[in-house]
Amino acid sequence: MRNSWNNPQTKALFVAILRLKTPLEARKFLRDLLTEDELIEFGKRWQAARMLNAGAPYTAIENHIGLSSRTIARISWWLEKGMGGYRLMLARLRHHTAYPRLSR
Repeated sequence: MRNSWNNPQTKALFVAILRLKTPLEARKFLRDLLTEDELIEFGKRWQAARMLNAGAPYTAIENHIGLSSRTIARISWWLEKGMGGYRLMLARLRHHTAYPRLSR
């Protein structure tokens, strides 16, 4: 039987993420937690969600980011029918066109 993703370990992770106060703290924590490839993949998925939200076609996203059409379709499904996480963050960041700089 597959373990549920909603378990005490992931709940503790969510609490830890909520304690991060700056982009630099997030960068440090997530780099320790994830591999470079995982970080790159998550960044690509977030960019794809933003591009889909802006109306970009799959082919433009594939060409610009390098994700497969299957991954883009999955992101599109979660954007439209998921738990609302993408929509929540897109709405919160709508007025922020520039992202804070990450200092070393």
